[in-house]
Amino acid sequence: MTTLAPPSSTLTTPAPAPTPSTLKIGPHSVQPPVVLAPMAGITNAPFRTLCREFSGGKGLFVSEMITTRALVERNEKTMQLIHFDATETPRSIQLYGVDPVTVGKAVRMIVDENLADHIDLNFGCPVPKVTRKGGGSALPYKRPLLRAILHEAVSNAGDLPVTMKMRKGIDDDHITYLDAGRIAVEEGVTAIALHGRTAAQHYGGTADWDAIARLKEHVPEIPVLGNGDIWSADDALRMVRETGCDGVVVGRGCLGRPWLFGDLVAAFEGTGMYATPTLKEVAAVMRRHAELLGEWIGDEARGVIDFRKHVAWYLKGFAVGSEMRKKLAVTSSLAEMDAHLQELDLEQAWPVGADGPRGRTSGNNRVVLPDGWLKDPYDCAGVGAEAELDTSGG
Repeated sequence: MTTLAPPSSTLTTPAPAPTPSTLKIGPHSVQPPVVLAPMAGITNAPFRTLCREFSGGKGLFVSEMITTRALVERNEKTMQLIHFDATETPRSIQLYGVDPVTVGKAVRMIVDENLADHIDLNFGCPVPKVTRKGGGSALPYKRPLLRAILHEAVSNAGDLPVTMKMRKGIDDDHITYLDAGRIAVEEGVTAIALHGRTAAQHYGGTADWDAIARLKEHVPEIPVLGNGDIWSADDALRMVRETGCDGVVVGRGCLGRPWLFGDLVAAFEGTGMYATPTLKEVAAVMRRHAELLGEWIGDEARGVIDFRKHVAWYLKGFAVGSEMRKKLAVTSSLAEMDAHLQELDLEQAWPVGADGPRGRTSGNNRVVLPDGWLKDPYDCAGVGAEAELDTSGG
């Protein structure tokens, strides 16, 4: 596999880079302290490969969210999702689970079969199919259940570090992140990532970076990573300066921009060399992304079809007509994709403003929860194995 040539870069004058100590995730050193957020249907092995290549192998790149029940039952799709390229190190898996026993079994399976080097637990997903089962961002409200899951995960992990990702809470009336952070420390969690939004906000509004600062002050014993509204490398520097967090987790900001991880390395190392790819260079990355997906899936057509959801993100800001966008969004072969890409005005420079927000922005949603979930944060009756999803994703 050939390494993708980096997009053309422009020397910028960023704000002075903060100098946090090397982020330690158990025995693993992550420098610069940059983590790819797990995103369902996005952060599979091909996308992680692209991000890792642009970063020069620096940073931590986490798998899609894996359901613990599906892993324990060896669901075929799940077993593909936990595949790591031979060059990935450390191998990082994010798990979702509601039943402590099942979570413990999944973690033990990962250890016994050497499936990963790091385990992250998902307590941040806000989508209804997760929260209606009491999972994701709904779960930390039930303090004893959170503690039981963390206990089972850490006690079965052996030497593997266990981290967790969470949100501020369910909504502004049910904030949980400080209690959850303290429980995590007490149960031996290695690091915490906080998305500065509630589940009700989904991805709307503005992330509350002050909450990240408060969590850092509340749990000084372990690293705290900040997540939310990092659209550029300079945003990452600003988050570290303003919150004192130990590192950043980048999600939607890298959609259609895997080279953002090269920018993040440049920012934290102080070089200021940020990518400003032409449309020709972006098209080359698009083509490579689709090709990698086909190799990973084992079918070129399915790989190109899976790539379709990335088209709008890659082309954000470029002068590409609606008809051409539609053609690219319905391609089903690499040859067809190549033909369409050659029709573009490939000499276009990187558009002004293309570094801004991308991905979902909806907010102020009603959080779908199990019946009676909010009546008592300490009553966990009725939550068990039946609440586990039977397929992976989130």
